[in-house]
Amino acid sequence: MTDVESKLRQDITPASDAVPLFGPVASELMRYLASIAMTAAATVVAVGVDTKVAIPNLSLVFVVPVIIAGVSLGLGPSLCSAILGALAFNFFLTEPRYSLAVDDAANIWAIGLLFVVGVIVSGVAFTSRQRATEAALLKRQTTVLQVYSRDVVAAGNTKAILSLTTKTLAALFQVPAVVMLVSGDRVVSLEQAGDVEPREAELEAARSSLATGTVMRGDVYPNLAARFDFWPVQTAEGPKAVVGLAFDPDERPAAPDTLVNIVVRVLALVLERQHARVGRNARPAS
Repeated sequence: MTDVESKLRQDITPASDAVPLFGPVASELMRYLASIAMTAAATVVAVGVDTKVAIPNLSLVFVVPVIIAGVSLGLGPSLCSAILGALAFNFFLTEPRYSLAVDDAANIWAIGLLFVVGVIVSGVAFTSRQRATEAALLKRQTTVLQVYSRDVVAAGNTKAILSLTTKTLAALFQVPAVVMLVSGDRVVSLEQAGDVEPREAELEAARSSLATGTVMRGDVYPNLAARFDFWPVQTAEGPKAVVGLAFDPDERPAAPDTLVNIVVRVLALVLERQHARVGRNARPAS
């Protein structure tokens, strides 16, 4: 049991960015400060080059921090770099210098074009970053499911099966999870991951989910007091089960059912297999 769980934890360790070094507010501030610092560095480079040699399209230097911010810092800091870059180009590199006033109409077009290019580039860079993040998440989820399917089949008893299932659900969604084995109207075994323990009202919601064969959403009528979403695990023979996930109401995924249903189906098959194995072992030899 311990060996199986250690392999699961090793294979589904979340990415290093799952735990930020700073709190949400501090992290957001650091991203904007980084975008400002990159734009300042681009300004120093542009002014330094401009004093040595006349280079056309020097404003493109300010596109570099926009791209870097869009890929690594997010859309907000990238737009911040685009705005600051246009202002810095106007202030330091167009006549009259060190003023936001513009004498030449051509410079107005140059500044406006720089801003438009910055906005477009920031959007493209941010979209690319989002797709890369989604691809990494999909890869991690696929790995989690592969490890679960492999190890839950090798689990030697029902407790190990439930424990692995609970840890897998918690790893998939990064929220507290619970798996309950139900016989009749009674919860005969319960495994949980996380610091949210099911209350009696939530246990009743779990039993209702199993009785009706439907998903019961937490914080939704008639389960307004429930913190867990519950999915029934129906089996042809043997004990049935219910899996639950304690989503934050403001951060519930748009479509968690796809991943949960994969786990539910695997769990149902493994429970039926375990029940048949126990039945064969308990049958007296003829």
